[in-house]
Amino acid sequence: MQVLGITGWSGSGKTTLIVALIPRLRARGFTVSTLKHAHHEVDLDTPGKDTFRHREAGAHEVILATGRRWALLHELREQAEPALSELLAHLQPVDLVLVEGWKSGRYPKLEVWRSGSEDQPPRFPGDSTIIAVASEPLLDPARYDRPGLPVLPLGDANRIADFVVQFVRNN
Repeated sequence: MQVLGITGWSGSGKTTLIVALIPRLRARGFTVSTLKHAHHEVDLDTPGKDTFRHREAGAHEVILATGRRWALLHELREQAEPALSELLAHLQPVDLVLVEGWKSGRYPKLEVWRSGSEDQPPRFPGDSTIIAVASEPLLDPARYDRPGLPVLPLGDANRIADFVVQFVRNN
């Protein structure tokens, strides 16, 4: 199972790129899963509903199943937030897992960078795990002491998908 991070500053277009890549990669015959890290509280359950009440009562894990999907809700309680590797172990085997978040993780990443994205500089000059940049406008990696780093047009999801396919096949 290959892992590729999609990294960048907030508002740079990471989620938009992931959503554009998934159908293109699937059309090329790849199975794809995603893993998203959020820095804010998120509850996927609805207060008052049965599964919410199960968790509120102290259940360690609750599975909600329907005819179309199922979800496992795992309560951390006093446990530390799991590492990316622990979460990846919960996924079924696929060709590629696209990861959004975990910027400091030691795994290959494609940086999404957009001029004016919170007026933040690109991350790739100081992060050797970034193997390519999708940017708007196109950046010159030599200007940042990373000559040879692939730079892809952020607006060309097909070209980025081609790069991802090569990454999966070569690793």
